[in-house]
Amino acid sequence: MNWLQPPRLRVGEDNEAEPRRVTWLELFYDLVFVVAVSQLAHELSKNVSLGGFLGFVELFIPIWWAWIGTTFYANRFDTDTVVRRVLMAVQMLAIAALAVNIHHGLDESSVGFALAYAAARLVLVFEYLWAGWCILQARELATHYSIGFAIAVLFWIASVFVPLPFRLIFWVIGLAIDFATPLTGQHHQARLLPHTEHLPERFGLFTIIVLGEAVVAVVRGVSEVEWSLMNAMCAILGFAIAFSLWWLYFDNVDGSSLRVIRTSGSIGIFQVWLCVHLPLVIGIVAAGVGVEHIILSEDRLALAAADRWLMCGAIALCFVALSILHRTGVIFKCKARTKHRLAGAGALLLLAIVGENLLPLVLISIIVGICIIEVGLDLYQGRPASAQPSVPGVS
Repeated sequence: MNWLQPPRLRVGEDNEAEPRRVTWLELFYDLVFVVAVSQLAHELSKNVSLGGFLGFVELFIPIWWAWIGTTFYANRFDTDTVVRRVLMAVQMLAIAALAVNIHHGLDESSVGFALAYAAARLVLVFEYLWAGWCILQARELATHYSIGFAIAVLFWIASVFVPLPFRLIFWVIGLAIDFATPLTGQHHQARLLPHTEHLPERFGLFTIIVLGEAVVAVVRGVSEVEWSLMNAMCAILGFAIAFSLWWLYFDNVDGSSLRVIRTSGSIGIFQVWLCVHLPLVIGIVAAGVGVEHIILSEDRLALAAADRWLMCGAIALCFVALSILHRTGVIFKCKARTKHRLAGAGALLLLAIVGENLLPLVLISIIVGICIIEVGLDLYQGRPASAQPSVPGVS
């Protein structure tokens, strides 16, 4: 293995002829996000309210964006060298520090959270500067990204010296610059479109991570109560919800959007892919917390309003995100499935409004019924012709 080999351009017509799969290092890197997502779910579980949910989202977005940054860099420039491995290890330590500071991340631990995020992004800035220096073809894109991300990092570092709540305003500005950087560099991206084989695997793996947290929430809920028939049934139904969400997402990943990108050269689909997966994964994690609270609730009393809205709203958010993915062709492009998901989201929101007197088991049973109907409609319509089941591999 080379110690210091220049970054390698992994995209373009010539490069995409070579198989590009997820690497062992990327899979190892994802492990720190398993911990971070678990910490986020625990934080939401402690405060199921509108304020608690908004705080959960505010902490989730930087963690999601840190994963996005590393994923897109690796998609274009990944090279297996000793230096690259060390840089990934530093990023993993930074994400682990983010996870440590999630508790009270918006108050007492906000300084640690900001510095950890800045550290992870600084490594990414260095990597883009290095790629731009070594690869002439990628210099404009790498320069644009490194400048934009570096400015955002400055706001995160500066926030340490600003008292709360103004510190959070600096975070918002930093994230806005982070998000604006790829959006304002689309003409650079058009020359170096992301690798169309590698990226769906990476997004699929992160979706698996959050689905895994939903399953963990079910187990955690059952382990914290004295077993009863009602609790066991709620746990089984909670697992059925997670399995339904897996089915609705992965059974519709057919690759059609990738063929559109390859033929048209448009990058708009990647922007949709990036943006819409955020509410999807947020909804999955929040739904797992909702299931945990249903299992822990008193089975002979109506479910608390906050828990009811969390459960119904989280899955409705997933359905809305899936409808957009269907409508835009990020997953199987289908107007019928778009309407089905929106109808399901509407039914869940109606349930949240009128279900104030429902027992926990009754509420989760209705939710599972809605999910099963969604899966059944897809089965009735048929599997996308181009969808081929695949198992993420390694290079």
